[in-house]
Amino acid sequence: MAKNYVTGMHHVTSCVGKAQEDIDFFTRVIGQRMVKQTVLFDGSTPIYHLYYGNRDAQLGTIMTTFPYRQAGIRGRKGTGQVAVTGYSVAEGALEFWARRLERLGVANDGIRQRLGQSVIRFEHPSGLEFEMVGDDRDARAGWTTDEIEEKDSVRGFNAVTMSVRDRVEQERFLVDAVGFRKTAEDERYQRFEIAEGGPGCTVIVRHDPDVPQGSWTFGEGTVHHVAFAVRNDAEQMEFREQVVGMGYTDCSESKDRNYFHSVYCRSPGGILCEFATSDIGFTIDEPAEELGRNLLLPPWFESRRAEIVAPLEPITVPASSLGGKVPA
Repeated sequence: MAKNYVTGMHHVTSCVGKAQEDIDFFTRVIGQRMVKQTVLFDGSTPIYHLYYGNRDAQLGTIMTTFPYRQAGIRGRKGTGQVAVTGYSVAEGALEFWARRLERLGVANDGIRQRLGQSVIRFEHPSGLEFEMVGDDRDARAGWTTDEIEEKDSVRGFNAVTMSVRDRVEQERFLVDAVGFRKTAEDERYQRFEIAEGGPGCTVIVRHDPDVPQGSWTFGEGTVHHVAFAVRNDAEQMEFREQVVGMGYTDCSESKDRNYFHSVYCRSPGGILCEFATSDIGFTIDEPAEELGRNLLLPPWFESRRAEIVAPLEPITVPASSLGGKVPA
């Protein structure tokens, strides 16, 4: 049996439309804290990389986005992608969110049931799909605003839903290579959990045998990858060797993302899975109380700041999404 190195979810990274539209959605609509403003480290076109999270900016709550409208590249939804990103809220908060989304004109499906849980499916302006999942097990502290009280706040990620044409091989990868265990199943969905399980440690696999393959490149309206947390560089390398040794050879070398180090593996179902370290953190380049206030560049880009910043869309970050501390 493979050794389990993964401790839970780390972050989810998606491509969106305009930067300000994205900021307004995550901070004003669903009440997330602005955690980081930086840029995409890959490619030649300057693109923002925006990070959002809960009160404590914990791993497993961090949504990161690339506003790709300025590059003019649209993604194509389909299988081989994370189809839905799910957030945890208290079970009793779902009625609040149903009313709030409706009042703000956010497209949603109302409260429905899936694998024994109550969920509300809703859409980001770029077409990305999200869910609020009622889950009273989640004790993480949500970010609060004048409109969103603690009891109704978003705690962090509950689960991501992966869309696959063949779920047999995706299950084998998740269970045998990564260390998940299957905990629920019906005719279309499977639930997998890792570590202690529950919110932030769960993946849903959705069987879509007749849905065409989606795009894998950066492109507006699609999730690029889901990241899972490993403790440090040493365990990341041991994990990579384990996965490659099982024959899953489509894995990158470790990449320096400033706030964490990353290895990317393409899973059999097509979903890009990142395995990111947990021991560096978001306060490496700004104090906890200043998170998200300023556009920060990695040291190797700083000499090109004027060139990189010039084409970026001007943005305004709401004061309600800034401030606070990250516990030690």
